[in-house]
Amino acid sequence: MPDSPPAATLDFVRASARFLNLPLDDDRLARVAVHLERTRHMVAALEALPLDVDVEPAEVFKPAPFPPGSDS
Repeated sequence: MPDSPPAATLDFVRASARFLNLPLDDDRLARVAVHLERTRHMVAALEALPLDVDVEPAEVFKPAPFPPGSDS
């Protein structure tokens, strides 16, 4: 991955920060964009995995009731 994020990612982060009223200086804006690009590359790698139609996603984590025996 390049040292500086693509201009489109910087624009997205800048617009998102403006929309959320988050003050980001240029250095922090670039760091957020680098992390977003890293996440985008991880997602692309996962999406590239060949999965058969019978492969099901993992069940959503549900913690055991506490104390044991209670259902609430």
